[in-house]
Amino acid sequence: MNIRFYNAKILVPAENHKFQITEGELWVKGKEICYIGDGKTGVDAVCKNGEVLVWEREIDAKGNLLMPGFKDAHTHTAMTFLRSYADDLPLQDWLNKQVFPKEGQLTEDDVYWLNILGIMEYLTSGITSNFDMYFFPPVDAKASVDTGFRTVQTSGLNNFGGTVELMEENYHIVNEMSDLTSFIVGFHAEYTTSKELMEGVAKLAQKLKSPVWLHNSETKLEVAECKERWGMTPTQLTDALGMYEYGGGGYHCVWFEDADFEIYKKKKLTAVTNPASNLKLASGICPTKRFVDEGISMAIGTDGPASNNCLDMFREMFLTSALAKVREMDAECVSADEILYMATTGGAHAMQLFDCDSLAVGKKADLVMIDLNQPNMQPENNIVKNLVYSGSKQNVKLTMVNGKVLYEDQKFDIGFDPADIYRRANEIIRRMK
Repeated sequence: MNIRFYNAKILVPAENHKFQITEGELWVKGKEICYIGDGKTGVDAVCKNGEVLVWEREIDAKGNLLMPGFKDAHTHTAMTFLRSYADDLPLQDWLNKQVFPKEGQLTEDDVYWLNILGIMEYLTSGITSNFDMYFFPPVDAKASVDTGFRTVQTSGLNNFGGTVELMEENYHIVNEMSDLTSFIVGFHAEYTTSKELMEGVAKLAQKLKSPVWLHNSETKLEVAECKERWGMTPTQLTDALGMYEYGGGGYHCVWFEDADFEIYKKKKLTAVTNPASNLKLASGICPTKRFVDEGISMAIGTDGPASNNCLDMFREMFLTSALAKVREMDAECVSADEILYMATTGGAHAMQLFDCDSLAVGKKADLVMIDLNQPNMQPENNIVKNLVYSGSKQNVKLTMVNGKVLYEDQKFDIGFDPADIYRRANEIIRRMK
């Protein structure tokens, strides 16, 4: 589909993780951005050899902002069924007494519908892709394909389910399914996974030349128990096992030691912070400033809708910034531009989505229109700071993935009736004992 946006403010990348805003037009041809400019030279720039560009839609942005879609860099999407079900507990009790028993009752069909519910919420928050870890990866991928959403997956392999062989099978199935779906090697966490399984993960990553991802150093207890078992932190252990020959990273990364930072810097790994989840489970505050100062890549994730409980990148951006400032007692420690970079480009790079990390010609058309004509976005003293410090899901006017508008003016175009999705989600949790 060919779509012309005009009268727009457009957020484009600048140097050193900063952004700048240009005004004019952005054109989408099929799945890609084919032009950004004032519109006067667009036809000559885009059309070659007498080609005629026919617009299926022309959208007057009315001075609103076009920006790259948010990349939710750590999620468990189908956990929508446990939203507000198992709250106010520490992580281990939350997992072992509430989450794991209910997850054991999920069917593939359940996961399909629960993923679609999560995808709907992503779209309302301007999220155009997520980095998911959950059961039945081919089913998760099918939900993305059927709705038009973009999902990257990693494995939640642990002692309670899955095999390295099944992970390899899912790797090929998901990566070959669609340009909207991809898969990266991973496992749940050191504290749920035997050394034998972790060694198998390392060998598979080396065979496939894949990065490796896991929950890493989320709680102080997790790190202490890992050191009791192995004499090393989770980061040091996984590095010693040879997991990071092709990169990767960890989710949470709250309780890091000096040697852990050195490993992340040397191996060019990414730390994904999940501030709302870490606050709600009382896990701690990520040392964001240290990662930034060390030049270690960062991204932002919501975590799952059972531990957060919402999939809202605006809230995550504000918390990432505010918690870093109060942790360091330094209001200047991390800039708004850096936070927005983590939530967009940083997440895309963590997920290996280098073709939809920014708004530029030749990139995939994964973008969001932000309504600036609302009180919380005025005055326009600094639009980037407005996004990070006062932005809200209410400002998401349109969300496009792969050149298709999936959400616009509070209405979905994903091929499903929202009321049917809500009904199915409620039926799933009510069925469980």
